[in-house]
Amino acid sequence: MVEVNKLSPRDFKSDQEVRWCAGCGDHAVLSSVHRTMAEIGYPKEKYVVISGIGCSSRFPYYMNTYAFHTIHGRAIPIASGVKVSNPDLSVWVVTGDGDALAIGGNHFIHGARRNIDLNVILLNNQIYGLTKGQYSPTSKFGQVTKTSPYGTFEQPFRPIELVIGAQGKFFARSIDNNIQLTKDILIEAEKHKGFSLVEILQNCVIYNDKTFGAITDKEHKQDRQLILKHGEPMIFGKNQDKGIVLDGMSLKVVKLGENGITEKDLLVHDAHQANPIIHLLLGDMNYPDYPVALGVIRSVDAPVYEESLLEQIEKVKSSSPIKNFKELLYSGNTWEV
Repeated sequence: MVEVNKLSPRDFKSDQEVRWCAGCGDHAVLSSVHRTMAEIGYPKEKYVVISGIGCSSRFPYYMNTYAFHTIHGRAIPIASGVKVSNPDLSVWVVTGDGDALAIGGNHFIHGARRNIDLNVILLNNQIYGLTKGQYSPTSKFGQVTKTSPYGTFEQPFRPIELVIGAQGKFFARSIDNNIQLTKDILIEAEKHKGFSLVEILQNCVIYNDKTFGAITDKEHKQDRQLILKHGEPMIFGKNQDKGIVLDGMSLKVVKLGENGITEKDLLVHDAHQANPIIHLLLGDMNYPDYPVALGVIRSVDAPVYEESLLEQIEKVKSSSPIKNFKELLYSGNTWEV
């Protein structure tokens, strides 16, 4: 029996110079992806990494796997074709908030709706970085940028709302500087069969520095981040003394010990609940009114597109009066379509 050598994160690094800006959050995400693929344990040839256009979309150059740097907004349909033509491959899409949600928005929602088995990493820095600082579909209301010098008056997209609105079954969120959490989430995304969207809050040190600074500040981050774990109560805070309860149709932050509140009163996270209402409420929480929810927020089983497609093809072939297409083609027979 031949022993298979276990791969390390270094095995997934390409020989290309990483050309992101010093301090860019993409460096940490790249490290998380290298570690994820090594831990999953597939041979390098089983992975495919596909991107569109943008700073994040340079990812394929830095991966020692099969990879394809495609065109603006079209990573998901190209990845869909790869997955349908070879379902055994582990297909990863790396995209940005502009690439995925502006020019690629239509492909994004239909990828989620069809539930194609893709792992989509959405690097959200709330700005267009590659084209030098224009506001993006996720930029904060009122944000001053090169294309909104007096502040944008558009309401930003929230990726979880798009995923749930498109009947998506998996949504998770991490933050670039938490490499361990990102790795754990990406492993769960690979385990999930279907369209897995992982939003990573990522810092653009040049054009939108510290856009997530309020929740990443070392002194306060434990009070401003809620890391969700399936089956566990929603507790957070430096002293683990805060929690989330359901108050009517809304979520509410409470403090343990006040007004008789105990851990038993807190919501227990159920990522597998088919009804998306609580998942949507969790994904929409934002500082300063709430902590920002991180971790796997939604993970629900459902039929997978490429499996249904292949089943249909086999069914049609087995029920067709034409059993041997090659024989028919070379027999000289003709037929009407």
